[in-house]
Amino acid sequence: MDATVAIVDGGGANIASLRFALARLGREGVLTTDAGVIRAASHVILPGVGAARAAMDKLREAGLDTLIPQLTQPLLGICLGMQLLFEASEEDDTRCLGILPGTARRFEAAPGRPVPHMGWNRLRRRSAAPLLDGIDDGAWCYFVHSYALPVTDSTLASASYGHDFAAVAGRGNVLAAQFHPERSGTAGARLLQNFLERY
Repeated sequence: MDATVAIVDGGGANIASLRFALARLGREGVLTTDAGVIRAASHVILPGVGAARAAMDKLREAGLDTLIPQLTQPLLGICLGMQLLFEASEEDDTRCLGILPGTARRFEAAPGRPVPHMGWNRLRRRSAAPLLDGIDDGAWCYFVHSYALPVTDSTLASASYGHDFAAVAGRGNVLAAQFHPERSGTAGARLLQNFLERY
């Protein structure tokens, strides 16, 4: 296994920001759909922006829907990429990768609480985990999403937008952040550093 950080190319935006964040930590992120590169990488990141069904279709076309659940190295899902690691999304009734249990459900809009949820929100730590080392309880992170996972046994930290939802999750080698660490300042940089150095 080499030191490559493979970024799964699902057609999402914000890849340049993610690669720049990795470069600041001394690591190069390689954008790829090549199964061999992904298998050989030391760490794999599954980012995502957009619709769940379109993202899953792209993964299936590349044969990555069967590869990703088999990975044994550290795997980090970001934003939509987090949701894809779970069983399903209400968005277009989409079956996802099924690595973690749960279904992403759409937020209900309310006065003063538009959907998508967009902006800074605080993390509430729910479990000790190396991924959260050095990140304060109550740290501010940047979110952009319309769907979210419920708080379950795999939730490491939650946030609240009308109700509590999973902001960080993890089990074994599979880790996930609903917020964008590459856009979340010190807390986001620390989460990426922890992912690269502690797993």
